[in-house]
Amino acid sequence: MVNVATTRLDRTKVARTALDLLNETGLEGLTLRAIAKELDVKAPALYWHFEDKQALLDEMATEMMRRMSADFLAEPDPDWRVAIRTSMRGMREHLLRYRDGARVYSGTHFTDLSYAAPLEAHLRTLTEAGFTQPAAARAWSTAYSFTIGHVIEEQAPGPDEDGGGGLAARAERLAAYPLAAAAGEELFRAHDRGFAAGLEAVIAGIGATLAAPDTA
Repeated sequence: MVNVATTRLDRTKVARTALDLLNETGLEGLTLRAIAKELDVKAPALYWHFEDKQALLDEMATEMMRRMSADFLAEPDPDWRVAIRTSMRGMREHLLRYRDGARVYSGTHFTDLSYAAPLEAHLRTLTEAGFTQPAAARAWSTAYSFTIGHVIEEQAPGPDEDGGGGLAARAERLAAYPLAAAAGEELFRAHDRGFAAGLEAVIAGIGATLAAPDTA
């Protein structure tokens, strides 16, 4: 006997629905039951495809990678600095499309090889620029980790949202620590400027510590 509910679904459809729902619920509110309701099926039907929420998050992250690959990751610029800058800017922009997008994406395991071709292309750009294979991998990992970590912090509740009374109240609490108090604007509001400056620092660091001398 064919299960009608499962024939209407596949993993990609469920993941896409979950990503659409994420902006309404956030990560904490995203449940298999809520997704089943959105798909107009019974929750047990989803367990044919995902044994638990982590399995769903893995598929959601993979779908995000598929979209990033199609959008901007597939053909990196031959200049390694431009390639990293463009890819990390694109990744940040993409993660910000989803509420808690970076938290969904980080710490997951891809369910297919959609990540492999863009990763290979970026590592080839780096090695053709003179990086050793280990240095190329470290360069990519460093920029990638910075970007995901920045967006996680960017999407976390700040003083204006977490009941802390905003930056003015924060500064008042930190009156004895003037530098820490003054850092609030940069840490919690200047996200675009902060990301751009941080990424340039990462790229400069990669050039100074990992690139071959003639490409640094």
